[in-house]
Parts: sequence; C-alpha cells; structure tokens
Amino acid sequence: MVSFTPTEEQQLLIETLRRYAVKDVRPVAHDADEASAPPLEVVQTGWQLGLIPSAIPEELGGFGEMSAVTGALAAEELAYGDLSVAMHVLAPALFAYPVVLFGTAEQRESLLPMFLEAELAPATAALLEPGIFFDPHELQTTVSISGTKATLNGTKAYVPLADEAEYLLVYARNTETGQVEAYVVDGQAAGMQIEKRELLMGLRALPTFRVNFSDVTVDVAARLGGAVGMNYDALLNRSRVALGALAVGVARASYEYARDYAKQRVQFGKPIAQNQAIAFMLAEMAIEIDATRLMVWEAAWKLDRGEDATREACLAQHYAERMVLQVTDHGVQVLGGYGFIREYPAERWLRNGRGFPTFLGLAMV
Repeated sequence: MVSFTPTEEQQLLIETLRRYAVKDVRPVAHDADEASAPPLEVVQTGWQLGLIPSAIPEELGGFGEMSAVTGALAAEELAYGDLSVAMHVLAPALFAYPVVLFGTAEQRESLLPMFLEAELAPATAALLEPGIFFDPHELQTTVSISGTKATLNGTKAYVPLADEAEYLLVYARNTETGQVEAYVVDGQAAGMQIEKRELLMGLRALPTFRVNFSDVTVDVAARLGGAVGMNYDALLNRSRVALGALAVGVARASYEYARDYAKQRVQFGKPIAQNQAIAFMLAEMAIEIDATRLMVWEAAWKLDRGEDATREACLAQHYAERMVLQVTDHGVQVLGGYGFIREYPAERWLRNGRGFPTFLGLAMV
C-alpha cells in the first residue's frame, strides 16, 4: 500500500509555501501580469525559502536531499499563488538538478555553489525549440564533436531568464550518435545570440527568450556527465511531474475562487452554487484536480524509488494538460461575464492553463 501522507517536514513546507503564495504572491500577481514584469522582490523572497538548496545533498554543499514528491508538493503550492512567479523561482532548478543527478565531480564542485547563495542563481536551461512538431527526442539543435571541442548550432525557444543567465544548460542532438546530450554554456559565449523577449499569451510575468546558437564552441568537458553522460528520459520525466504539479496548483486556484464566488453570488434569491448546473460543474472540477494530483504523486514516488516512471509521468502530464484547461475554463464560466474581465484572476488562470502542452522543460522537480 502506497501512502502519500506528507511527512512533518513536507507538511511544514506546504504550510510555509501556502502562506507565501497567499500573502506575498497573490497580491502582486495581477499587476505583474498586466505589466509583463516579474515582481522581483517577491521572487527573491520565494528563492530565500531555500527550495533548491534543500534539494542538494549535504555532501554537495546543500542541506537536504532531492525528492520528486517534495518537489511536486512545492510546485503545486507555488503555482497556487501564480504560475509565472512559480516558474521564476524554480527556473534555476532546470540547471541545478541535472548537475546534482548526473554531473561529474568537477561539474558539481564548480557549478553547485551558486545555488547556495542568497540571491537567485543566474542559471537556466534551454530545451524547447520553435515549431509545432517539437519532439524532445528529435532535437533540431545539434552538437558536433571535433577533438576536445563541441560545436552547437540551432535555435531554442521559451528559455526562461536567458538575458541574465551566467550559465545555460543546452540540450542538443549529437550529429554522430543521434543521442541527446546537454552542455554547460557560458552566458556570454561567442556565437550565442539572445533575441528580444517573447510575447506570450500566458506567463506574461516570466521573461522568456528565443536563443540562437551559431557555431557556439565549448570544451567537450562541458558535456553534462562527461563521458558517461546523462539519463535524458529521467530528466524529461522530472519535468513532466513538475508540470503536472504546477497544473494542479493553477487549477486548484481557479476552482477555489469559482467555488467561493458561487457561494456568495446570489441570483433569483439563492446562491448560484445551489443551481444544479453550477454545482455539477464545481464537483467535476474538484474530482479532476484530485485525480491529477494522485497521478502526479504516483509518478514522483516512482522517481524517488529510482524506478522507470516514464509511463506514469507521461500519463500525469497529458492528463494534467487537459485537466487544467477544462478546470480553468469552467472557472471562467462560473463567474459569467466577470470571468472575461481582466480585473478578475479567472482569465489569467485560463491563459496560463492553456500553455501547459508547450511547457516541457520549463520546470523540474
């Protein structure tokens, strides 16, 4: 029998992040979205909660251990506050976690200390590529090896915080082997061009950029994991679990807001929550959220056990993508005309929820 009852430490983390989401993030989320500007002080407060350092083992300088279940719990609570802020706070994990899991001793020693500092670590990762037929196993960005040098060519999209990153973890397909590899690239590397910020329908408070690589040359030693390499599918699964958890957080926010509104909004002499159509819609929202959460937890649990969680992670991700769109759309419907007004958060949750099918690689647990 599998038990998902949080430990005392996990419950404390949930309560801490929930307070942060409600008291710090929610009050600034609307203005940040309208201004397309991240609330940097709030993001810094989130960073100082120590989520990433607590996932770095003590022998590597951190003060905890990596747990996908704990990461999923944290991601849900952060996204309950706001998805843009959540992804901003978690963006450095896109670089740190692969290094923790698969980095060489030298890579861990030289790269992980920046994630233990008080300021948000200036590191990110580039996986997604432009185009509607993106396949993470058939990357168009390539790396060719010549002696001790590796040369990267291609274009990446949705790279979070790329304009301020001192290091990027770039995923590319080896032209000889066809395997996907990851390379640590300096943020000022010659041949790397960061284009202007992308204008997205959702995630408007998270700066993302398209990044071009034109004969960007790095040492072969910059390859994540050195000669041994990495388990790429394991990293993809960790991203899928993170996205599932974030989707649950967004959907839960929309559901709870719609539920409370329906209890207070009186029409024809009674709260609209007592109307059968509204009541059934709210019940369906709650069911879908709980079902998705359990799928995410199961996949995270298998990751923590070191098992192949590809099936569970893929199912959780795909179910979450449909769930969050359905729930946030219902949230708009429950509010009626108010749901279409930007002063109310329901439309922001719907816009953010619509983007989940395109977010692979933007979060990791």
